[in-house]
Amino acid sequence: MKKMMLAIFFIAIVGIFGACSNSEETASTSETETKNSNTSNTETKAEEKKEPVAIDFWYSLGGAGGELIESMVKDFNSSQDEVVVTPTYQGDYYENHAKVLAAIASNTQPDVTMVEIASIGAFANPGAIEDLGPFVEGEDGVDVNDYIPGLMGNSYWKDTLYAVPFNRSTPLLYVNKNMLEEAGLDPAGPKTWDELEEYSRKLTIKDERWGFSAPIDIWFYEALTFENGGQILNEDGTKPLFHSPEGVEPVEFWKKMIDEGIMKMPPGEKYNAWDVAAQDFTNGKVGMIFTSTGSLNGLMAQAQGFEVGTAFLPAKKDFGVPTGGANLVMLSKSSDEEKKAAWKFMKWMTAKEQTIQFSMGTGYMPVTVSAVESDEMKELYEKTPQFKVAIDQLQYAKPRPMVPGYKELQEVIMTEIQRAIIDGSVTPEEALNTAAEKADKLLKK
Repeated sequence: MKKMMLAIFFIAIVGIFGACSNSEETASTSETETKNSNTSNTETKAEEKKEPVAIDFWYSLGGAGGELIESMVKDFNSSQDEVVVTPTYQGDYYENHAKVLAAIASNTQPDVTMVEIASIGAFANPGAIEDLGPFVEGEDGVDVNDYIPGLMGNSYWKDTLYAVPFNRSTPLLYVNKNMLEEAGLDPAGPKTWDELEEYSRKLTIKDERWGFSAPIDIWFYEALTFENGGQILNEDGTKPLFHSPEGVEPVEFWKKMIDEGIMKMPPGEKYNAWDVAAQDFTNGKVGMIFTSTGSLNGLMAQAQGFEVGTAFLPAKKDFGVPTGGANLVMLSKSSDEEKKAAWKFMKWMTAKEQTIQFSMGTGYMPVTVSAVESDEMKELYEKTPQFKVAIDQLQYAKPRPMVPGYKELQEVIMTEIQRAIIDGSVTPEEALNTAAEKADKLLKK
């Protein structure tokens, strides 16, 4: 009986300790779960509270091009929740350049902006824009070799990458194919300076239309100088070379055709003159013009009753064109967080899918090899071969001078060329010699 009572007592004791142990384990598990739940809730709330990084993007294209940029930025913002970009149109390249400089001085600069390619050095030299090397080579980097090589000459300053191509272009010769055919001329357009002069003469109807028109602009002057075997500056950008015979002859060529009445110099300053030339072309008042490949979609849409053709700029000693347009740059005053966000945006805007969209919507060249070789672009080139001309012409392309002083020097060159052509108070040679005298000081900046 005693043994039985001891056994019952022992079992009871074990049961009590077992119950206590189970209770403690349950409580411990419950406490752990509660802690984990609280930690998880805290982390979730922290993640929910994290706001996207806001950055500003200033761009320089108006009209349909600007509308497309706004649409692309909206798509970027919708595609992810880490970065929010606010786009702002700041006028043409000249206006945006001035506004960005003023904003840097007042510490109100954007995080990303478009910069006309010849101005890259002016921003990079004083450290206003960021070295993109660490971003390109980082874990969120890109293959720089995918950018079209002919467009990269104005992306580097002193062997450092400061910009990536965005809306890039070359000048093209646009022709009214119907007008040329009616005059018994090859609708593919002239191939040489002599043919350009001949075509212009045959297309001209006095007091009614001109055969050819082009703004007296530095970009087209650079092109003619390259075609004539000349250079604007020496290789390191320290001395002017544009006042050589190879640089004088383009001005003499322009003046000869204008004086004869077979070339119209459109009135207006800078891009206003470009607009006049484009309107004269689409209205049938001129048969051929020089302008950017970025104008292709607009000219084709606005042409009144004729087919628009595109061709290489006519050659003198050889074909040759400067590349043009703008690159995307990152401002160095932005915070590290803003720079990381800026790179995410820049990478997206120049990726294959976006460069295809932008090229198709404007006429600007796609900026990556993968885009050019895509099925979408190949189909476009087959259907609308006008788009392919700028890409083919890149084999003759040269970068624009971009030493800091060239921004001011190009204004001096244009002023002197116009003085020789408009009022004839100086010869082309005298005008360019005057510009060259001022160049030494400006190129030291």
